[in-house]
Amino acid sequence: MRRLPVFFVLDCSESMVGEGLIKMEGGLQAVVRSLRANPHALETVYISVIAFAGLAKTIVPLVELFSFYPPKLPLGGGTSLGGALEALMGEIDASVQRATAERKGDWRPVVYLFTDGRPTDDPGPAIERWRARYADGATLIAVGIGRDVDFAVLKRLTDQVLLFDENEAGDFARLVDWVSASILAKSQPLGVALDARAEAVLDDQVLRLVKEPPPVRPDAACVTLVGRCQSTRRPYLIKYDRQHQEIATGELHVDVSLYRLAGCYPLEEAYFDWSDPRTGGLEVSTSELLGVPGCPHCGNATAFALCGCGRLMCVGGPGEATCPWCGRQANFTAGPSPEEGGFAVGRGLG
Repeated sequence: MRRLPVFFVLDCSESMVGEGLIKMEGGLQAVVRSLRANPHALETVYISVIAFAGLAKTIVPLVELFSFYPPKLPLGGGTSLGGALEALMGEIDASVQRATAERKGDWRPVVYLFTDGRPTDDPGPAIERWRARYADGATLIAVGIGRDVDFAVLKRLTDQVLLFDENEAGDFARLVDWVSASILAKSQPLGVALDARAEAVLDDQVLRLVKEPPPVRPDAACVTLVGRCQSTRRPYLIKYDRQHQEIATGELHVDVSLYRLAGCYPLEEAYFDWSDPRTGGLEVSTSELLGVPGCPHCGNATAFALCGCGRLMCVGGPGEATCPWCGRQANFTAGPSPEEGGFAVGRGLG
């Protein structure tokens, strides 16, 4: 029986930390459960997973649905969309069976690309290569999670660009249902005739086709910062989500973007393997950040102590401490308040 290759290309950048990555893993598990309940899908569907952050890598080669086990997704700094496309094209070349005189090849591969941000590499050459050599032989559906995605780049890649807006509980589950239904429709013997069934479950309040890219927003959706625990030396990621705030002074009203603490998450050392080392000297002022987290590893009062080496660490309070990054002794005092202008700290690519 002919195979239906399905590729999931998943953004695992810093901005997906916490709930975003958990939902992505859970969504992949839910899609697999749904497909396994269909006998024909169980015979025809083969799945591969490609993850990308600062680099891109196939973490599950193309494997039959019965043998597929949803992986734990990595996390890294950066959004290498070009690298993800190169990994995808390499996997298609290596795994998809072409038609020959002796056999029928696989069905047209289906690719679901999920991203919540903007590329931190140059995806142009990979996009041109995809459109020249692969686009006519595969279906690529790009799903932008939230409005801070670079939809202009995705539109260069494929005409099937969808915007997912999560406004209430259950929206992500409806997205997962749509993905499952669209794969099931393509896996049936009369898949072309059944494509309309997949479109019928599309809830346009949650997921809609992007005809024209939304206006580009100049500021990022979040700020991410990496530190290490003073006691255990283990890394952690601090995430701040953007919020708009109106400041009124007399008759003057100004909208400003500040960032409120979303959480502080323990990291594995593999985070650095998945991260792009080129941060471009990005910085943010602490005057723009609302909230200070404790250390997720040892429980120290603050995970926001800045060593002279420019790296963040945790401390229990003012006094001397050894930096887990550079090994130097540092004497910490309370930093300037937001009213005093704060201080600059290096931020991640998101």
